[in-house]
Amino acid sequence: MQNQTIMKYYQDDIDDLVAEFQRENAPTDRYASFDYCYHYFHPLTSTDLLDDIEKSCLTIGFYLASWGMLRGSSFLLSHSAKYYEPLIKYIAELDKSVWDIDVDDFSDENIKLICAIYKDIKDIIVNNGSSHLTLVTKTLLGVFGFVPAFDQYFGDTFRGIFKGECGFRSVDSKSLTCIRYFYEDNRDVIDRRSSTIFARDFLTGGDSNINYSKAKIIDMYGFSKGPK
Repeated sequence: MQNQTIMKYYQDDIDDLVAEFQRENAPTDRYASFDYCYHYFHPLTSTDLLDDIEKSCLTIGFYLASWGMLRGSSFLLSHSAKYYEPLIKYIAELDKSVWDIDVDDFSDENIKLICAIYKDIKDIIVNNGSSHLTLVTKTLLGVFGFVPAFDQYFGDTFRGIFKGECGFRSVDSKSLTCIRYFYEDNRDVIDRRSSTIFARDFLTGGDSNINYSKAKIIDMYGFSKGPK
């Protein structure tokens, strides 16, 4: 067990960097695509997702596009929004309790479940041989909010914090446990930010009643601190 009195992963710039990220999150900014995706998927029932499956596919597809997953040579460029239909059907089959998982509840059981969902989604949407870590974790973040997106900036930030203890190059028990340790050493500021930042509602552009997850706060920090 980690000795919580050491606070070896404590960071004193989380507040400032999360605030910096939020300044680029106006209703029409690209980062707000996360809000609209998370708000859309977070409170819905399986029936809602499947009754308007076209909207569900367009919502996840535009979020991924806004967050850089359709640029360059991405295999997603060769697909329409209907490509996401099997993904939506898979998400709709999951128990609603999955949306309750966050970094403060990274039990061994929940870590195994997250890893299983990661593998399932990778198998559904990723072509053989294509890179999957960033794409799948951004999907998990936008739909469930229970893990940060393991992109280059996040990886650079957290490899620096953990100094060789974890490479953050895969979603596995080790990387998720390290994220839990980071949360535990920075609990107060992450909890406060999570409780005061709300996902935007698409219709109004204002705050909904759905809080950002703690994993989303960690994602914002990792992305903002990483070298640009």
